[in-house]
Amino acid sequence: MPRPKDLAKRKELLHGVRAYVLEHGLTGLSLRPLARALGTSDRMLLHYFGTKERLVAEALTWDATRPFLRARPLLEGAEAPRDAAALRGLMEDVWQQLRAPERRVVLRLYLELMAASLHDPDRYGPLVRQVLTDWTDLLTPAFAGLGLTPERARTEATLLVSATFGLLVSPLTDNRWETADAAFRTLLNRLQTGWANPA
Repeated sequence: MPRPKDLAKRKELLHGVRAYVLEHGLTGLSLRPLARALGTSDRMLLHYFGTKERLVAEALTWDATRPFLRARPLLEGAEAPRDAAALRGLMEDVWQQLRAPERRVVLRLYLELMAASLHDPDRYGPLVRQVLTDWTDLLTPAFAGLGLTPERARTEATLLVSATFGLLVSPLTDNRWETADAAFRTLLNRLQTGWANPA
């Protein structure tokens, strides 16, 4: 009979895993050194999380300050954007949250995960797809609410999510955040015109 899981212990381990991964990154991540750093065993980590990939996924999503969690009630609630200008304003707020200095270590980890998924798509691809799909699924109804067809709403959401993540890459390497800010504003300027004219 499997040993019951101690939820408090699981949460403690998850907190430790997140801190470890944020400090050390994903490259060469191995369960044994991770377990030693947390004062436990690799068997115990597998008992609580099943696989290394699931452990990493939960460590990345276990963050109450994630911009995704902040944006969800704004996009799904009664005050969801009803026009292109309102949707643009919401995305400007999301951008500021994503590019905040305290989130850059998390962004680097996501980009590392994306790179790892290119070399090992079976292991890390599902995690990357989940991140992008979550954002795309969240934004698609907002575009549909502007009067866009379902197909176009999905396309606009995909374009916005992909472009936003793409614009975060360069400043993480060269620290030219003002240039990225200007590029994001330009992107919204061009996209907003299409959002306002759904026909």
